[in-house]
Amino acid sequence: MKEYRTCTCNEISLEDVGKKVRIAGFVQTIRDFGGLVFLDIRDMYGITQVVTSGKEEEVDFASHIPLESSVTVYGEVKKREEETINPKLKTGLVEIRIEEITILGKRTKNLPFEVNSDQEIREDLRLQYRFLDLRNDKLKNNLILRAKVLQFLRNQMIEQGFLEVQTPILTSSSPEGARDYLVPSRLHAGKFYALPQAPQQFKQLLMVSGIDKYFQIAPCFRDEDARADRAPGEFYQLDMEMSYATQEDVFSAIEPVMYHTFKEFSNKKIAEYPFPRISYKDALLKYGTDKPDLRNPLFILDLSEFFNKCTFKPFLNRTVRAIKVKGHLSKGFHEKMLQFATSIGMGGLGYLEVQEDLSYKGPIDKFIPDDLKSELLKLAELEKEDTIFFIADSEKRATELAGQIRTELGNRLHLIDENLFTFAWIIDFPMFEEDENGKLAFSHNPFSMPQGGLDALNNQNPLDILAYQYDIVCNGIELSSGAVRNHNIEIMLKAFTMAGYTEEEVKSKFGALYTAFQFGAPPHAGIAPGIDRMLMLLTNSDTIREVIAFPLNSKAQDLMMGAPSQVKREQLRDVHIQLDLKA
Repeated sequence: MKEYRTCTCNEISLEDVGKKVRIAGFVQTIRDFGGLVFLDIRDMYGITQVVTSGKEEEVDFASHIPLESSVTVYGEVKKREEETINPKLKTGLVEIRIEEITILGKRTKNLPFEVNSDQEIREDLRLQYRFLDLRNDKLKNNLILRAKVLQFLRNQMIEQGFLEVQTPILTSSSPEGARDYLVPSRLHAGKFYALPQAPQQFKQLLMVSGIDKYFQIAPCFRDEDARADRAPGEFYQLDMEMSYATQEDVFSAIEPVMYHTFKEFSNKKIAEYPFPRISYKDALLKYGTDKPDLRNPLFILDLSEFFNKCTFKPFLNRTVRAIKVKGHLSKGFHEKMLQFATSIGMGGLGYLEVQEDLSYKGPIDKFIPDDLKSELLKLAELEKEDTIFFIADSEKRATELAGQIRTELGNRLHLIDENLFTFAWIIDFPMFEEDENGKLAFSHNPFSMPQGGLDALNNQNPLDILAYQYDIVCNGIELSSGAVRNHNIEIMLKAFTMAGYTEEEVKSKFGALYTAFQFGAPPHAGIAPGIDRMLMLLTNSDTIREVIAFPLNSKAQDLMMGAPSQVKREQLRDVHIQLDLKA
């Protein structure tokens, strides 16, 4: 008797005709033609068609196997009849004539949804049965891509001389911008560990330790609300840090990593590096956001000063932003833009159309004095057939609204090149901002080095101080934040004091850094691109949950595992916790 060679479902070809093989996988489809039954067997790698030999008992058995059951098939490889060839399958020229088929894992419950269906399935159902959802080719391929991207990233970092170091998951709570996930201690009553929001302090401590080029694929835990590009709970980043490094050194290290990763795993055009640098201030003014999509060619103008000379009261003494587009637009287009504007809280959306004779047509034309109309042409560089939209509000609100209008115009006018990835650095973030109570607070990473050092902290208006902080954005998605770190204990204490911390609080919250920086800490800088967001872009997914094996839903629940869940009173007693559900 011939031995059976074990194969995957994508590697059987015409060269195997006449050979004995064994495959195993899930039953995807069954087609019963009376005397013959055809089954598609699917494994991790592909699909192979198998067919009964015609024996009555075999036909009856094969036709009644529940779909998605796990089976193994022994048989001989045959060339398909000409009319049954399937060019869509890699194995579409051959099939296996069944000699033996065995159910390894029988499906005994009704399927909650059809696996590999093109039909829309409720996300809560998909997440509840994620183990079935992952049998879907799209999600499976996303996970395969994720594994390849992680390996590719690791190799690039290692080639640049970075050392991979794992940092702790259980650490201390520290005020780093988001809510901590807390873990109660059994051995130390009333005390808690925290899951790290990022390995921020550990990677800086590695620099003090003399590990001059560190990286890891780091899990980060933040109790934040979900968004399409943000997973509640847990996410991963390519965390890296370099000693004796400047901002430019970080850019030089990470730009080729980003470029080559997107180049390797996407068929889209990738904008070349070095990536453009845009100051935070200019990004807000020109694009209305600190994560601009540079595929959109539209930009925003500030016309506040001009409209203070006009008679249109809604624009007087307000921030007025404008967006110019080429061509006149239909009445229906303007109506849809007005609907969008009101949906984001605007009272209206003013516009003007430039006529052949460079006069204006539009609802606010009459409010612009004749002697100022030519000035507007020059300020906005308007030409005939242009249309210009206006947004007026407080400075902060006008900035946000103009950014949203710019994006909507770009989408509605089909100006976005969907076959392109563009990157940009956003630099020169303000060191401080005022919180909702009017108090000074860190605007970004509290461990960043202020531009100008101690002198700036001592002598400049705090709201004018810039930091060596930078973000990398791609197609309107923030991929990463980074900074040149504050490694000087005197500067660190001064910065935290200005943000309302006492030295004792700094010692308490950041004790390890406070101590380490007094032992000859080298200057250092780093960044941490978000891997989940990179994959979301590479797979063109609508949400970040499509590139995570077992994500939480938008309400931070694991519907499959039933988390968060209640625990036994004895477990709470072990960690010295008593619940007060009325609080």
